[in-house]
Amino acid sequence: MGRTEQFTDGTHFEAAMGRTEQFTDGTHFEAAMGRTEQFTDASHFEAAMGHTERFTGRAAAYQQYRLSYPASEVMRILREWIGLTSGDTVADIGAGTGMLTELFLDNGNPTIAIEPNAEMRAACADQCGRHPNLTLIDATAEATTLPDHSVDLITAGRAFHWFDHARALPEFQRILKPGHWVAMVSIGRSKNDSPLSQAFESLLTTHGTDYRYVRDGYRVHDRLETLFPGGEVRQTAIAGEQQLTLEALTGQAMSYSMAPLPGDPRHAAFIDALEEFFHRFCDNGLLTQPTTCWISCCRFAE
Repeated sequence: MGRTEQFTDGTHFEAAMGRTEQFTDGTHFEAAMGRTEQFTDASHFEAAMGHTERFTGRAAAYQQYRLSYPASEVMRILREWIGLTSGDTVADIGAGTGMLTELFLDNGNPTIAIEPNAEMRAACADQCGRHPNLTLIDATAEATTLPDHSVDLITAGRAFHWFDHARALPEFQRILKPGHWVAMVSIGRSKNDSPLSQAFESLLTTHGTDYRYVRDGYRVHDRLETLFPGGEVRQTAIAGEQQLTLEALTGQAMSYSMAPLPGDPRHAAFIDALEEFFHRFCDNGLLTQPTTCWISCCRFAE
């Protein structure tokens, strides 16, 4: 994957990926993309959307086409930063199809996957069910059903921005052993000022169902210090790239929650825009996109 960078001064950890702006006041790093509305919690714009069901109809595409995590580097960072061992019990919240869950199961960790969406939960069982250390639960970040102080590590992969943080964080404190960590791990295409990145942002904004709302939720990672006041926050970004055929680009895009599904009157235009984007930027039948894996480790104040 190439490069790991650590930030402790409030500079947004996407800066290394081509952004030159610096944000210290909670302004979303996507402001340059034209978003002016502000939300204080992801639940504000998700309340009307039923975010548990946003991925219904997308599990197969998610499982097949979404980027996998750089396992060795993620596990190395967690061992170095928070002292992860194979004996730690992990609660992976919003586990989806189990992509992050699987990293901990492969490491030998007893892992509890919490996933409220039935299709995603079934995909997680399919992907991770061979592991005897897996416990799969139909529950949410805000009501995990787990006993008090029963887990050594809470993780969220590409999911933390969906949570109702006002309710989820007290729940995390309840189930987490005192002094232990919450780790957020996400991976996706890099967002910067390149023509390729800007064109894809424009595509999603124009043809997606509600991309601006979804994108605004990502800003939570810029204000983790406010969610863990008096605690500890560590963040890093790992650079990489992916090469996609048109089929893979389309499949990956259809796994996004804002992609109009078949039957939606916007679906055909979305697919046409993806094809146009691919042919504009591909080389010899492959599209090369820079990617970033973001890791944030947070600890509550004692």
